[in-house]
Amino acid sequence: MFLGFTNATTIDKETSESRRIIYPKSINYNIPYLQRNFVAFKEALAFKESQGNYTVVNSLGYLGKYQFGRTTLERFRIYDTKAFLKNPELQEKAFIALCKVNKWILRKDIQRSVGKTINGVKITESGILAAAHLSGAGNVKIYLRSNGSEGFADAYGATIKSYLKKFGGYNVSIIEANIHATV
Repeated sequence: MFLGFTNATTIDKETSESRRIIYPKSINYNIPYLQRNFVAFKEALAFKESQGNYTVVNSLGYLGKYQFGRTTLERFRIYDTKAFLKNPELQEKAFIALCKVNKWILRKDIQRSVGKTINGVKITESGILAAAHLSGAGNVKIYLRSNGSEGFADAYGATIKSYLKKFGGYNVSIIEANIHATV
C-alpha cells in the first residue's frame, strides 16, 4: 500500500522529451512487528554469532549457533563437542543456562547500571547479558564499574560497547538468575 507520492521529471536522452514520474514517498510492505522479547533477543544474538547455524565452528574454535567456548561448555558438563554441534536442543538449553548464570553473576551490576548511559549507550539488562555472552561476566563487571573506561574486544573486534548497544532494549525478564543453572 502506497502511503504518499512525490513527483519527479526525467528527460529521455534520445528524444529530449520530458516525462513525469510519480514515486511513492514510502511503501508499507505489511512487515510484521517483531516483539523485543527473549526469543527475539536470542535469535538476534545467534544471528550475530553464527548466522543462526547450529553446526558452525569458527576459526578460533567457538562452537554452534551461539558460539560457545569449550570451557563454557565444560561448566555445563558438556564435553563431546561433535555431539553438541549435532544437538540444537542442547545448544538452546546451554544458552538459556548461560544467561541464567550470567544474570546471577551480574545481578548487582544490572541493578546499579540499567538506565544509565555509558559512552553514549543506554544500559539495559539485555545488553548486559549479550555483552557477558561475548566477553564473560567478569569483563562486563569491569566495563560497567569503570564507567566504560576499561573495555574489551574479541579477536574479531566486537566490543562490550557494541553488544550493549546492538542488543539493548529486549525484555529478558523471563530469565531467572541462577548460579546453579544446568542443561
